[in-house]
Amino acid sequence: MPRSFFRPVLALFLATLMLAPALQATAAQVRIKDIADVQGVRGNDLVGYGLVIGLNGTGDTIRNSPYTEEALTNLLERLGVNVQDSDFRPDNIAAVLVTSTLPPFAREGSRIDINVASIGDASSLAGGTLVMTPLNAPNGQIFAIAQGNILISGFDAEGAGASITQGVPTAGTIPNGARVEREIPYDFRSQQSVRLALRDPDFTTAGRVEQSINTAIGRPVATLLDPGTVEVDLRALGGSPAHAMGRIENLTLRSAEIARVVIDQRSGTIVLGEAVKVSSVAVAQGNLTIKIAETPVASQPNPFGFGETVVLPRTQIAVDDGRIGQMAIVNEAVELPDLVAGLNALGVSPREMIDILKAIKSAGALHAELVLQ
Repeated sequence: MPRSFFRPVLALFLATLMLAPALQATAAQVRIKDIADVQGVRGNDLVGYGLVIGLNGTGDTIRNSPYTEEALTNLLERLGVNVQDSDFRPDNIAAVLVTSTLPPFAREGSRIDINVASIGDASSLAGGTLVMTPLNAPNGQIFAIAQGNILISGFDAEGAGASITQGVPTAGTIPNGARVEREIPYDFRSQQSVRLALRDPDFTTAGRVEQSINTAIGRPVATLLDPGTVEVDLRALGGSPAHAMGRIENLTLRSAEIARVVIDQRSGTIVLGEAVKVSSVAVAQGNLTIKIAETPVASQPNPFGFGETVVLPRTQIAVDDGRIGQMAIVNEAVELPDLVAGLNALGVSPREMIDILKAIKSAGALHAELVLQ
């Protein structure tokens, strides 16, 4: 292969190597609140069963969803309407499950978002209104009441000979659709110490959290317990625990990234972390196409002769290896910018790059976790 091919690739490698120290020096600083949670301060899941009314003929079929009729009967009887022994078949009502998350420190009267999803054979919830639905915690207690107009992002249209569905018309949301009726008791003022739980446990990051807090306070108040936990002594900070946490959670540090390559094979998306490194490896990329065509021929006997019609097979095979694959050599300990620049210099597509990364990982030259989705 001519050396002229490697010159532009080598130039890209040298340019990105010169930029690598600058990229590391300008690495983003993250806040502690963005990488860690306060242990014990969390949300609580809520769920409820309700009815959506006002649908334009897209509701549940009562015959196929008897629970919808039962729920509607109970609702009307609570409102003072007697529907016993009456034969009604509405098609504008749908049974749904309502889910939400009660955020920490939510107070009575505050509003939260909810999600609504059909559980029957309704074709769409567009234009529907959720009737008053209690939301229960796993212990069975009611913590919120949901009600409101549903917003959906999909639609369903059909005609005599065709139909089209885009998105999910049987699920939607109601922003601020539930009102909190009960608070979860949690006395944060009595806390003498708190534990910061890292969302991605890592010894290096946890150590930097400890160092950042102790440096800002001026004395050792934070202790590293394990790669996912840092304990902070609030008694040594003075003042209220809430003020202390407000000061601590806004401290910044540089998080240690895990070398990871995430590949979505369906969309051809590739995401590489900055810490990804590649050892010396040679990469060649090319295409191979094999085409097989069957053109059978019928052989018939002569006129007024004896014999039978026979079908003779005719097979044509063509092999095309496309353009000759080019090969590039990736140098020792190459970082992310060098790897991307080298693969782009080969002119490979994202899907071809996925196969190359898999092969480099199988060869033991890709020093990163390969995540396939």
